Amino acid sequence: MPVILKTAILLSLSNVFMTFAWYAHLKDMSGKPWLVAALASWGVALFEYLLQVPANRIGYTALTLPQLKIMQEVIALTVFIPFLVLYMQKPLGLNYLWAGCCLMGALYFMFR
Repeated sequence: MPVILKTAILLSLSNVFMTFAWYAHLKDMSGKPWLVAALASWGVALFEYLLQVPANRIGYTALTLPQLKIMQEVIALTVFIPFLVLYMQKPLGLNYLWAGCCLMGALYFMFR
């Protein structure tokens, strides 16, 4: 499997955990003390790091650090949109489209 594809898959899975660690407590634990939410988020974030660290180590063998960062940001937005709409049940605004276009431009310039 090509390094870029392997990196993208691991970063995508990592971002699923990251998104839940960062934001799911806003819906699921709004009545709990922040410390409980933080501990639960740290538990979820452990799985993020178990995927993200190997993804970056693998990716860094073929990509530059700025390329890895931009790839991660594009993946983060790609993962966040379904999370926002499906899990948090929030509307998707037109600004997300424009932000996505900007990130795609950044991706183009990093990999050209």
